[in-house]
Amino acid sequence: MIPFPLPPALTEPLIRRALEEDLGDAGDVTTLATVPADRQAVAEINARKAGHVAGVELARRVFRLVDTTLEVSVEAEDGARLAAGGRVMTVKGAARSLLTAERVALNLLGHLSGVATATAALVRAVEGTGARIVCTRKTLPGLRAAQKHAVLCGGGHNHRFGLHDAAMIKDNHIVAAGGLTPALRAARAALGHMVKIEVEVDRLDQLEEALMGGADVVLLDNMTPEALREAVRLTAGRAVLEASGNVTIDTVRGVAETGVDVISSGWITHSAPNLDIGLDLTL
Repeated sequence: MIPFPLPPALTEPLIRRALEEDLGDAGDVTTLATVPADRQAVAEINARKAGHVAGVELARRVFRLVDTTLEVSVEAEDGARLAAGGRVMTVKGAARSLLTAERVALNLLGHLSGVATATAALVRAVEGTGARIVCTRKTLPGLRAAQKHAVLCGGGHNHRFGLHDAAMIKDNHIVAAGGLTPALRAARAALGHMVKIEVEVDRLDQLEEALMGGADVVLLDNMTPEALREAVRLTAGRAVLEASGNVTIDTVRGVAETGVDVISSGWITHSAPNLDIGLDLTL
């Protein structure tokens, strides 16, 4: 699991790239041309729709990176649920700095809060079943740490962080290795007894082979609820079962009620709707 909150070493390069992309080599030409250098202002950042907040600390760092003299008062920490109109933070200082930082801060807040809100919706939908909602590697390039942090803010859990921290044998690995059993045998020999191995299957006849080969986790890919129930019965606790594939808010409860342990969703990171968060400036 990644640190909570995210450390500056993970987030500052992301923030700097976003600001460089926005400012280019000329800076905020509109603000520089229209706003007096000595003008002071107050920026109130509010959720315009209800949802779970994430990215608050990143937004705070955006403002402080643009101008270290800005005063930031955080009123809703990452993970908080806000009603429509709820205050996220207030920032005081140079109006030019507030306007220059606005879009990057709101982009991060809106997107990550959208991820947290989408995750929370799935978590609520499976409440009482014992199934966990987890994210996947289907993240936006450069935003993985932040998006996985947002999943935690919504009450979900993280799957593997990348190719480097867990072994997951997928369908194309099985093809390239010459079969499921050879792939499992090779992975276990290379990785040793301390590393858990997950295997992806899309048919029930592959399940027993995966279990006999010593898989610790089996991903049941795009199976019907009936097939998932049968997989739970056949496995009988011998491995952790993960359901994946086309999970939506309408289908997730039925998937959870089959008895699987984990439900993974790429949608909560790659397609979650942005949460509408706005900034209003007053003098």
